Amino acid sequence: MKHKLSRFAIPYVIWMALFVVIPIILVVVYAFSSASGGFTLENFSRLGTYTVVFTRSFRLALIATLICLLIGYPVSYMMSKEGPRFQRIAMVLIMLPMWMNFLLRTYSWMSILENNGLLNQLFQKIGLIALYNQVFGTDLTFFRMLNTQGAVVLGMVYNYLPFMILPIYSVIVKLDSSLIEAARDLGANTFHVFRRVILPLSLPGVLSGITMVFVPSVSTFAISKMLGGGTEMMLGDLIEQQFLGGAYNPQLGAAISLVMMLIVVACMVVMNRFGEGEEQAVML
Repeated sequence: MKHKLSRFAIPYVIWMALFVVIPIILVVVYAFSSASGGFTLENFSRLGTYTVVFTRSFRLALIATLICLLIGYPVSYMMSKEGPRFQRIAMVLIMLPMWMNFLLRTYSWMSILENNGLLNQLFQKIGLIALYNQVFGTDLTFFRMLNTQGAVVLGMVYNYLPFMILPIYSVIVKLDSSLIEAARDLGANTFHVFRRVILPLSLPGVLSGITMVFVPSVSTFAISKMLGGGTEMMLGDLIEQQFLGGAYNPQLGAAISLVMMLIVVACMVVMNRFGEGEEQAVML
């Protein structure tokens, strides 16, 4: 049986080698190579020039991840408490935007947030812009929402929120109801049941959701380019610029990619250790 299973695993191993292992090896080789092909550390010494981009990328990714968590956890919890019919409908509504192309979804936010977009037209019709001008003594004709960091964060939250909701929901909905009943029998109120039972047991889903939102957020380039207008450059934009832009320098792009991967992996390890510690505390 084990021999048969190993045969079935061969295509998966080949796939992982071709599309995961080999690309990572190439990134490492390029990161430590000069334009002439020799070994060098110069690529890493130049990373200090892009400290602002690193800081902005991780800050916006953390903000987007936190917002997704604050929205996603209550939604997941409420879904798990409803009946099967409501859960199925809610699941379809959450997944429905994912059926459209990623770029189309992001383009739609450009038309919503632009200076003459749907939101500004709505604000003009209800008199919100006029009220703002009257209160603050300004002369605005529209609120500038596009090409800002707020628009970039909004795009991340909109596109990656389902990746936060689904893992948390899948964990909470499978919790043993007898644990909650036992906690209530021991005198715990609703708050203490949530804090001491539900929240710790749902941490695996929370950590999975954080990983699935934070990793694509910190490396995104389409959202920042389209909703940030190129003025809010992030790591994904910087890496793309080194490989495809006018500042063609794949060695530097590989060094930036490698450092970003190491930082992300370190963050994930810390969060997983934190989750293990919480689970052990619950068991005790």
